Amino acid sequence: MSAPEGLFFNHNITRHRLQVPTDMIQFTLKCANDHRFDSWFQSGAAFEKLRAAQMVGCAVCGSTDVNKAMMAPRVSTVETPDTPPAKPKLRDPATPPSAAEQAIAALRTYVETHSDYVGGNFATEARAIHTGDAPQRLIWGKTRGDEAKKLIEDGVPIAPLPFTPKGETN
Repeated sequence: MSAPEGLFFNHNITRHRLQVPTDMIQFTLKCANDHRFDSWFQSGAAFEKLRAAQMVGCAVCGSTDVNKAMMAPRVSTVETPDTPPAKPKLRDPATPPSAAEQAIAALRTYVETHSDYVGGNFATEARAIHTGDAPQRLIWGKTRGDEAKKLIEDGVPIAPLPFTPKGETN
């Protein structure tokens, strides 16, 4: 599987919410002496495994001769909020851009004005310029992460850009 493509070398990072398996089930249990008690387990299979190993004992008399009693099992799950987390507020277009936004805009203008956009041929063109097989010039474009890494390992001077071509933005 190839690495994702980006504007050289622009990584898009997606945050994923990790789900921890915390589902539990509550069983009403009954021992050989007819004592009833409740207990929580990870699953029905987990209960059976513990029961077979005689690791489930009656809460009243300690007997390990325990079975499920007639019941309506209760399942506990991780509660998820009904509303998704609030998205960060975007800057009001009427407010002036921050210093960082101004610097990125200036960099974009400079790159677009003083270099050639080579698109997906960036790795091939950068290598050809480095080896002298293509005329010396400033270029910018897109490449996969593995290709960028190989260029760096081979001593080709490259750097990531913090923007995408204007025609490719949403």
